[in-house]
Amino acid sequence: MRWGLLGAGSIAPAFADAVRRSAGGQLVAVASREPGRARALADAHGGARVYGSYHDLYVDRDVDAIYISTTHPFHTEQALAAVAAGKHVMVEKPLALTVADTESVFEAARERRVLAMEAMWTRCLPVVREIVDRVRRGEVGQVRSFAAAFTVPFRYDESHRLFDLANGGGALLDLGVYPVTLAHLLAGHPTDLQVLGSTCPTGADDLVALQWMTQDGAVVQVLCDSRSHGGSRTVIRGTEGWIEVHGPVNDPESFTIHRGHSSEWVEAPREHFLHEVEEFHRCLRLGLLESPVVPHADTVAIMTIMESARRELGVIYPQEEAPLHT
Repeated sequence: MRWGLLGAGSIAPAFADAVRRSAGGQLVAVASREPGRARALADAHGGARVYGSYHDLYVDRDVDAIYISTTHPFHTEQALAAVAAGKHVMVEKPLALTVADTESVFEAARERRVLAMEAMWTRCLPVVREIVDRVRRGEVGQVRSFAAAFTVPFRYDESHRLFDLANGGGALLDLGVYPVTLAHLLAGHPTDLQVLGSTCPTGADDLVALQWMTQDGAVVQVLCDSRSHGGSRTVIRGTEGWIEVHGPVNDPESFTIHRGHSSEWVEAPREHFLHEVEEFHRCLRLGLLESPVVPHADTVAIMTIMESARRELGVIYPQEEAPLHT
């Protein structure tokens, strides 16, 4: 599988290393508007070709798949261009700014018969997949509640990506997407959604708390904050037991499952980006157009939750041409 990287920012080297360590993966090209960073990245991975134009990457016949790691507002246009060129695409989370844009990428990929997948690496981690299996096998009974928080303090700077609305800023799309994803995966989709939060002077959300009830009667509570410290604790409570997840919500290290007076501590291999690269390769070998681990419907559903929350908070991106889709 011959990969091209679109963007050479801070996350791209980690993905390139995962491609190198994967079975059958090879980095063959890097496209960036920062030639120095692109050249350094390419040289570190076997002298891949360097392009100063994204178009040159799209039309490179030696590239099978493109990983897009630019900032959120550019994902849709770049993914659509890659798909139109017949490339498989993995797009860094969130896949787009809006529900409509997310759907447009998946629809285009299905029509072109290429694989499209959101780079939600957390879902591909073996420890997360084991938690999902345990919950779905009923090892804690019926899930009654889910709670998770993800807080990462950033110094306020209106030009920083996280606080710049024009650059897709906001704690929810950058940080909150992880606990929302786990909540949706383990508890279910909302029947209703309650939202509390605050915005910074630029209009971007910096603190968001979500609470919802699922169709099966579980209560979900999720918090994200881009300006506070605090531990990341994730708990799933059921009628027969409960699970405590250890480590950051986006990168869990292990979990403990409690039933009655007994408990079991579980860990699994933790190779970060490698797991999502291998899942992408697996899907291609099987001829799949979407990953069953990161299915299109879930990516759209999670974006719907976040878009609905933004509507409640009045956070609107300048790129949005239509009223928020909820």
